[in-house]
Amino acid sequence: MELDIQCEEISPSRWTELLTTMKSCKTIRLDDCNLSSSNCEDLSSIINTNPSLTELKLNNNELGDAGVEYLCKGLLTPSCSLQKLWLQNCNLTSASCETLRSVLSAQPSLTELHVGDNRLGTAGVKVLCQGMMNPSCKLQKLQLEYCELTADIVEALNAALQSKPTLKELSLSNNTLGDTAVKQLCWGLVEASCNLELLHLENCGITSDSCLEISAVLRSKSSLMDLSVGDNKIGDSGLALLCQGLMHPSCKIQKLWLWDCDLTSASCKDLSRLISTKETLTEISLIDNNLRDSGMEMLCQALKDPTCKLQELWVRECGLTAACCKAVSSALTTNKHLKVLHIGENKLGDAGVELLCEGLMHPNCNIQSLWLGNCDVTLGCCATLATVMATKQCLTELDLSYNPLDDEGIRKICEALRKPSCNVQQLILYDILWSSEVEDELRALEESKPGVKIIS
Repeated sequence: MELDIQCEEISPSRWTELLTTMKSCKTIRLDDCNLSSSNCEDLSSIINTNPSLTELKLNNNELGDAGVEYLCKGLLTPSCSLQKLWLQNCNLTSASCETLRSVLSAQPSLTELHVGDNRLGTAGVKVLCQGMMNPSCKLQKLQLEYCELTADIVEALNAALQSKPTLKELSLSNNTLGDTAVKQLCWGLVEASCNLELLHLENCGITSDSCLEISAVLRSKSSLMDLSVGDNKIGDSGLALLCQGLMHPSCKIQKLWLWDCDLTSASCKDLSRLISTKETLTEISLIDNNLRDSGMEMLCQALKDPTCKLQELWVRECGLTAACCKAVSSALTTNKHLKVLHIGENKLGDAGVELLCEGLMHPNCNIQSLWLGNCDVTLGCCATLATVMATKQCLTELDLSYNPLDDEGIRKICEALRKPSCNVQQLILYDILWSSEVEDELRALEESKPGVKIIS
């Protein structure tokens, strides 16, 4: 049994009602429900008396250190079987870390701990690392984003990594680590016996200076499948160093996020080689990099390579125009694996999108999710888009937000949505002006097709 409630102000009577339900739940998710430390006392009792409970998610609630102390009393009982604990953005401080350390040291069932968006600080997380080093700790996933960590945390983290072969996922994004600390972390990861599968280091003050060390992790950890280093000033030179590790035969990367990394079209030669030859790579994000049309054309050549297995390509806000759309269209007619294309916030215009639609209509194209938000699409292109929607049954998600489609354009899109052959389940139309009559038509359409969700 599962209890999943989000963004609900839970009254005392409703809470009493829910407590009865929780006694037999395997999963409890109560994100953003205005819970406080007093609710945690009840939850502690549920943890203690419900041995089937394996996941507790309490993100975005004002639990505070007192609330965590209550929870941990339940977590420390022998009957507790909790595996996953989510406490993101719960107003915790370093004071909670001593209590959580006790849980890590004594509760081998706990495999996931998500405590990001809390002011734990370096001192607090050092205490958590002590708990991780206990032989009883079997932690597999640790999420520490936005925890106000500094470079001083690395020594403690490396010690924990050395003693924790079970660890598979480590997220340290949005902490001011810097190159020196990231280098030290990478040296530790190379030496550690853990089989890391996910490493997230977004917005950590990384430059090209530490990319050689990250590359070494990619070479040495064949288990690493998900690397995210977005929002770091890596640049073209840093990307070239990363590709040395990414292209190594032992690297089995599947998901690579490089958004806002100061990349230019100069990086696209290395990226193209990676996309065309690394068969394990299924998802790459290059959002907010100045790739330009020339860079995108190189990527499209890679997409046409028979060995390319890429399924998701994110090139939003990359300085693209209609000039690259013929190359994208050609790639769509060849690549049967690509399912998600995020190409919004580029000045494609109607002419560019018309070219894309030619590729989308090809039998080889299997696109399921297409994002064209803020691409200067107007009414002039809506008839062609409507044809794609009505005939391309693999297409289930379409984003046309921030485009001046007007009433007539929206009506053409809706006409396609009504057709039985259209399988679009989610249509995203943020910030588009239309009349009250069209608004009524959109809501009537949602009612007539319950499987369709129109987000505006």
